[in-house]
Amino acid sequence: MCAQIRPLKVGTRGSPLALVQTEMIVRQLRTLHPDQKFVVGLQSFVTEGDRTQAQDVPLASLAGRGVFVKDLEQALLHGAVDFAVHSLKDMTTDLGDGLVLAAVSEREDPRDVLVSRHGVSLMELPPNARVGTSSPRRAAQLSALRSDLRFEPIRGNVDTRVRKVDEGEYEATVLAAAGLLRLGQGHRITEYFSTDVCLPDPGQGALAIECRADDDFVREILTLLNHQPTWQAVAAERALLHALGGGCQVPIAAYGQVDGLQLTLQGLVASDDYRDLVRGSLSGPAQDAERLGRALADQLRMQGADRILRGL
Repeated sequence: MCAQIRPLKVGTRGSPLALVQTEMIVRQLRTLHPDQKFVVGLQSFVTEGDRTQAQDVPLASLAGRGVFVKDLEQALLHGAVDFAVHSLKDMTTDLGDGLVLAAVSEREDPRDVLVSRHGVSLMELPPNARVGTSSPRRAAQLSALRSDLRFEPIRGNVDTRVRKVDEGEYEATVLAAAGLLRLGQGHRITEYFSTDVCLPDPGQGALAIECRADDDFVREILTLLNHQPTWQAVAAERALLHALGGGCQVPIAAYGQVDGLQLTLQGLVASDDYRDLVRGSLSGPAQDAERLGRALADQLRMQGADRILRGL
């Protein structure tokens, strides 16, 4: 470890969940480097995605991923912060020039969950119930179980979405388990969806720590935060997303699991109208994670994903 000491500044979104997640990373950093008397200042930012949410504009109307990340990356490049903490699922597969993914934290539960007004499961919801989700990926998979349900956009942070259910605006909402658990709201979860039922977003449940590529001091400090099995799993997921053209609006899902030296990757592509869905899986050496992601993308294309991606 380099003996140099300098104050560090971490950038994050200002949402309650983002702040909790960033504080988790800072605590881990201090635990992993007890000999380093870190002074870590936190700077929160209002991102493009946050501004869009405030204006009640659907995120789907924005091109590609990265709307919760770009402003933080600019702050990194301009030296306003030394590293940034993101929900990995919000990141694009291509990082900006001069930036590097320094570490990926150990993954929290990657599953999607239901929070319902009366504590009932998806199959117990009343006919034609309104289910709040702004994710075409979730709606595409869950509509296969209940085609009568009305999957409608819902905006706001986790607390806001749960409140909208409590107030009767929706019968239920679908959220990431990781967010609710990190906020101490696991008791609000009505139902966990297995990955066989609802495959998650690539990177869901993992936190990404990003810094400048030329800042060797910060990169060295952040390295110990990396959880290798999670890194390998999400590398495969992101490789699949990239190979399928991850910036498009077509619902794409992926989930990798590492067991010893083996990695099993599941992937899914769905049409915008939820009527066409292609799913597959591959297993191979975890050290070949990115190759496995590209190979599964090729398999999905041969099974019909190429037609979906072209909008045919």
